[in-house]
Amino acid sequence: MDRKAEATWQGDLKSGKGTLAVGSKAFSGPFSFISRFEGSGDTNPEELLGAAHAGCFSMALSNSLAMAGHVVTSVTTTAVVSANKTDAGFAVTGIALITRGVVPGLSAEQFQKVAEETKTGCIISRALAAVPMTLDAQLVG
Repeated sequence: MDRKAEATWQGDLKSGKGTLAVGSKAFSGPFSFISRFEGSGDTNPEELLGAAHAGCFSMALSNSLAMAGHVVTSVTTTAVVSANKTDAGFAVTGIALITRGVVPGLSAEQFQKVAEETKTGCIISRALAAVPMTLDAQLVG
């Protein structure tokens, strides 16, 4: 199974502009130096990396809980991707996963255990294993 995304950049680094698109055509958006390094309303590669990680983690955690016999109402995950300047240039220096689950009948300890296992087991987490990750996992409701 191959997945595709495409990016086009026009111009130099600081005044140029680009477009990011996913192969399914479900998302396309502009990005720029400002959106990537200073903040603006446009997207950036790190934000999309976070969306991919949050989606993968939520799906994997829901699956792991269901496979263990728990009925999952919902799992919502936010991935905060930190990109900072290092001695080697800009780098993704950390990812904070913040997940909230609604799983009736499950203890907080059980949820935390499965979430920790998922943090190292989901496909995107494995692909990003070189990046330090933290997890804040809590049951709600």
